[in-house]
Amino acid sequence: MLSFLLDEHLSPSIATAVKATRPTIAIQALQTWRAGNYLAADDAAILRAAAADGITIVTFDLRTIPPLLRAWTEQGVAHGGVIFVHRQSIRPSDVGGIARALVQVWDASGGDDWADRVVFLRSPS
Repeated sequence: MLSFLLDEHLSPSIATAVKATRPTIAIQALQTWRAGNYLAADDAAILRAAAADGITIVTFDLRTIPPLLRAWTEQGVAHGGVIFVHRQSIRPSDVGGIARALVQVWDASGGDDWADRVVFLRSPS
């Protein structure tokens, strides 16, 4: 089942907004996940730990994570899934828009296996 982990560049308010709409959706901010111990961690460490917990990362990071995922694919390394948010689709400050879009993703495929899945979050309809 899909569980979201918001990276450090996404406001923890998004998790609060998602929970207000759908309390059953599992969503955490990096700031609170695992007692905040991964705030200064590199992408690989976060992705490995999230995969171990069966959590899908939500991130704006289109610079460092895609090359890491390509390398992992070539090496056969699994991850828990990544949802990219593009700044031109949804602004980082649009807490409500990101929350609504995540709820739509969860409604569409929350029961699916998200291991190794990579998608781009779309603006909510």
